[in-house]
Amino acid sequence: MLREIRCIIMCSCLLLLMFSCNKTGKLVAVVDDFPQIVARDTLTALTVNTSTSYFIYRDQPMGYHYDMIRDFCDQHGLELKIITVQNSNQLIDLLKQNVGDVITFDMPVESGQKDSVLYCGWNMVTHQVLVQRSEPKDSLVTDVTQLIGKRVTVRQGTKFDLRLRNLNEELGGGILIDEVNSDSTVLEDIIRDIATGEIAYTIADEHLAQMNKTYYQNLDVSMPVSFEQRTSWLVRKDAPILADSLNAWFESAGKRPSYQQITKRYFEESKGYEIQSGKLYAVMLAPSVISPYDDYFKMYAKEFNLDWRLLASVGYQESNFNYEGKSWAGAIGIMGLMPATSRAMGVDGDNTYDPEMNIRAGAAYLRELMNNFSSIEDKSERTKMALASYNGGIGHITDARALAEKYAANKDVWEGNVEMYVHLKRYEEYYNDPVCKAGYFRGDETINYVREVIARWEYYSSKVKSVG
Repeated sequence: MLREIRCIIMCSCLLLLMFSCNKTGKLVAVVDDFPQIVARDTLTALTVNTSTSYFIYRDQPMGYHYDMIRDFCDQHGLELKIITVQNSNQLIDLLKQNVGDVITFDMPVESGQKDSVLYCGWNMVTHQVLVQRSEPKDSLVTDVTQLIGKRVTVRQGTKFDLRLRNLNEELGGGILIDEVNSDSTVLEDIIRDIATGEIAYTIADEHLAQMNKTYYQNLDVSMPVSFEQRTSWLVRKDAPILADSLNAWFESAGKRPSYQQITKRYFEESKGYEIQSGKLYAVMLAPSVISPYDDYFKMYAKEFNLDWRLLASVGYQESNFNYEGKSWAGAIGIMGLMPATSRAMGVDGDNTYDPEMNIRAGAAYLRELMNNFSSIEDKSERTKMALASYNGGIGHITDARALAEKYAANKDVWEGNVEMYVHLKRYEEYYNDPVCKAGYFRGDETINYVREVIARWEYYSSKVKSVG
């Protein structure tokens, strides 16, 4: 009886949170504000799959904006639910339809929207910058007037194209504007071409340029080419308590280590991508000795029916055999395991850094991935799919195989088939395809990863016999 009374009281309280009386005494629905969000223990964030807002990597949700709103939820004991949409134009409509509680994306602050939304929480004053190579120093463009006579590449019809044309008019002409009119090119592709020396300049938003600099250390992104623009998260106009809570969180965020770690993770820490990668790094410690941990590689390769030299190649690729290592994404130890993956393999806490335990967990995980592709008859193709999944996450490789099947490629062959669709998953047309579940993916690293691990494995195999 007591339990039934408590249940009735709880339900009544929830109804009071969900409804209120209008002037005629009639019950009307109340749009969710922070008290209702707290009552249901879940905050729903609307965002877009991009390299800075939200993406899946190694089967874990990541992204600067994702980590920030997760920090807010952690501070208030809330579960976080993410809803992604295909483009930013849909975000405000879905917010107004009460599909989500907050937009966690860098939305431009526009006076025309202020009657229906509240800009709040995370906010940033930013601008567009020139992206160029940092060497040689004496050739750096340090003033917009120096762009006269220079060729600058932008995608046709974008805000960067518009800004460059306006800048050209302001300078009286002379900038050589090279417009890319292709749906198969995104801004990250143009920035990569600058890093590799194929082109000289482009324009990008400051935060995206800074993030790309962590992939390509030879870039300079210090010169502004536009006026400052304020961007922010936003909530509905009738959610002022949520807005105040987000504002209070953001005002205090700079004092917390978690905020500093998030900023460093995305905009400072090197992502380890090497320009013009392809040189085989496979140093041997001695004849027939690959690493100080060969005994562990042999032991657990045998337990999980793997070639120990392949396991060693993965270990080198992940960490250079550094058992104390930790990547920008949080991958730990010799085998570069994400904490959640390590736990799933039975290794947790400080044991994750223990060389033997880490190698055992890495071997178990690689075997699990190999088993996931058991329908592929060719063992070498199974291995490539497993390696790609080890690096990028099985979700993206599953998506790429689904795309390959849809577009009449061979979903059981890596090179020229699944590999191609891993590469294409950075384009909206492909990562928003209905067959894809894991969204945006920056696949360059995974493609290089498979190529280099396989090449090193072949080198080790030529130098060391298969059994200890």
